[in-house]
Amino acid sequence: MKAFLILEDGTVFEGTHIGAVKEVVSEIVFNTSMAGYLEVLTDPSYAGQAVCMTYPLIGNYGICKDDMESLRPWPDGFIVRELSRIPSNFRNDITIQQFLEENGVPGIAGIDTRALTKLLREKGTMNGMITTDENYDVERLLPRLRAYTTGKVVEKVTCREKFRVQPATDLAQNGPLSGSARFDGEAYGRGVREQRPALVKELNGAGLRVALLDLGAKANIARSLAERGCSVTVYPALTLAEEIIADAPDGIMLSNGPGDPKECASIIEEIKKLYNTDIPIFAICLGHQLMALAAGADTHKMKYGHRGGNHPVKDLKTGRVYISSQNHGYVVDTDRLDEGIAVPAFVNVNDGTNEGLAYTGKNIFTVQFHPEACPGPQDSRYLFDRFIQMMRQSGGACAEGRDCNA
Repeated sequence: MKAFLILEDGTVFEGTHIGAVKEVVSEIVFNTSMAGYLEVLTDPSYAGQAVCMTYPLIGNYGICKDDMESLRPWPDGFIVRELSRIPSNFRNDITIQQFLEENGVPGIAGIDTRALTKLLREKGTMNGMITTDENYDVERLLPRLRAYTTGKVVEKVTCREKFRVQPATDLAQNGPLSGSARFDGEAYGRGVREQRPALVKELNGAGLRVALLDLGAKANIARSLAERGCSVTVYPALTLAEEIIADAPDGIMLSNGPGDPKECASIIEEIKKLYNTDIPIFAICLGHQLMALAAGADTHKMKYGHRGGNHPVKDLKTGRVYISSQNHGYVVDTDRLDEGIAVPAFVNVNDGTNEGLAYTGKNIFTVQFHPEACPGPQDSRYLFDRFIQMMRQSGGACAEGRDCNA
């Protein structure tokens, strides 16, 4: 069956339909990762967007459900050069075509994804439609395409109620716990997958309690903390700061998520309250942007964003460069950043945009990239250990008779 990708500038790409039979209008973005398409598809940060994969062959190792970052895919559509119909992998559960069909995600294959990517880089991110209607009228569709916005997608992807992810130290006694059993999975279709044995040698977070604000969190964020021995409680995005503070966490984690950070006005107000406490805070991606807005900084939309697993970022304190995984279309504006509030901590080597902030006089640091890195390199996983060290130094795990040297 023929399919068409129609962009808001009037450009039309003709290809072959893949996935679910469905017409969608969405923001069209591209991802440069060579692998990890399942993690991309199940990353809630892509809610409200259709993803073009620049690597030409997608689906060759199939779908391994253990690698999903949430319990369902979130992009509105999927755009590829070639979709593998016969996967080869001993871990494969189903084909990518079956996965897209079962989850209602339409897509298009057989188009020149290089040409599409170049167009988005030259003109900037555009809205577009994926359709199988051969009688489309471009001029009639253009106003509809240009009017599309992702809207308040954080509320769409966050969990319904809070739940706990067991630390690795508990697994031997109690077995794995799936977060999906703790909230309405039918309504929101998301959860933290079952925990695996620790992948780190030292459980340096044993005894520490972390509050993770789910703005669209990838499962690997909670798992990265649990692997280090932390007990993680995941909170819905609209949770009041007073509830989190009352639970007396040793640290607070603000997750990644989708959409324009300025759409999250009520969440920003709650983050201001968290900022005014002495609780150590570590924020990733959207969480990084929301903390900056809460502290009085500004954000703006990038021309085409950073999405992929090969973005170099420089640690301004050490001068060391790390290769990072990224997925964002907005960035913190450091030109008007008050150094009395925060200073740049990381910078993108390619374009000089901000990749992280260290907050002056606060136990708060934030990064734009993904240290949990799925898909992507694991260069910056050490940031979780830095967060744990921050919690230890601020007295974490010492309250209420808990052993702070555990």
